[in-house]
Amino acid sequence: MTVGIVGLGLIGGSFAKAYKEAGWQVFACEKSRSTLDFAQMSGAVGGELTEKTAAQCDLVILALYPEASIAWLERMAGFIRRDAVVVDVCGTKRTVCAACFPLAKRYGFLYAGGHPMAGTHNSGFKYARADLYKGAPMVIVPPVYDDIELLDRIKALLVPAGFGSFHVTTAEKHDQIIAFTSQMAHLVSNAYIKSPTARAHKGVSAGSYKDLTRVAWLNPQMWSELFLENKDNLLRELDTLIENLGAYKTALEAEDSETLTALLDEGRRIKEEVDGR
Repeated sequence: MTVGIVGLGLIGGSFAKAYKEAGWQVFACEKSRSTLDFAQMSGAVGGELTEKTAAQCDLVILALYPEASIAWLERMAGFIRRDAVVVDVCGTKRTVCAACFPLAKRYGFLYAGGHPMAGTHNSGFKYARADLYKGAPMVIVPPVYDDIELLDRIKALLVPAGFGSFHVTTAEKHDQIIAFTSQMAHLVSNAYIKSPTARAHKGVSAGSYKDLTRVAWLNPQMWSELFLENKDNLLRELDTLIENLGAYKTALEAEDSETLTALLDEGRRIKEEVDGR
C-alpha cells in the first residue's frame, strides 16, 4: 500500500512516520527542501510526491493549511487514481470541503474531510512521532453522511495511524464545535499570557498557570487562517465568553459575594455535567 503526504509539519510528519512503521510506501511533498531531504534521510519518507508518484497512491493525506490544501488538490487532482482516497486534516472543514468535494466528484476519486484530535504546542517535522495519533479520536466529514461502506473504507486506510475512535459529522457542525473546543482555548490562552504580570510569575505559579497557557505557544500563521475561516462561530463563542466575564467583573466590583459564589458554582456544575470528575 502507498500513501502520499502533502506537508511534513508535526501533523503530516507524524502520519508519515506512522505509515512507514506500518510498512507502507510513503511519498511526500514539502515546500522546505531541507525538511523533505531530512525526512527521506531519516527513513520516514521513501520518495518525493510528484505527478508520477501521486498516481501510485492508495491514500493521499493533505496536511497543509486549508487554502494551501485546496490549491494542491486543484493542481494535482488529474494525477490521482480514480480508486484512491484523499483526506485532508485541516483544523476547519467548511472551506476545504466546499472546494474539495466537487473536485473529487469531477475527477472520480473519493475525498473526505478529516481532523485528528491530537497534537502538541510544538510544530515542525522534528517533533513528529509515529504514535501521535495512537488512541486519539478522528473526526470524519464524508461526502455521504450515512454510507457505511464508504466510511469503513476510509477507516481501513487510516488504521496505520492508530486512532482510538472515529466520529462522523458535517463540516458545519465540526466548525461550530471546534470553535469552542479548540480555537477559543488557543485564543484565550494567547490573550491571557499578555498580562504584564506574566513576566513576574516565576516561583509563584503551578499547574493551573501551565494548563491555561500551554497552547499560547502556537503557530501564528496557521491559527490566524483557521480563526478567520471560522470567524462566525469563533465570534459567537467570544461574545459568550465576554458576557460571562462581564458578570464576574460586575460581581467583583460590587463586592457581591453571593453572586460571585453563584457564578463560580454554576461553572463548577457545568464542568461536572459535561466532563465528569
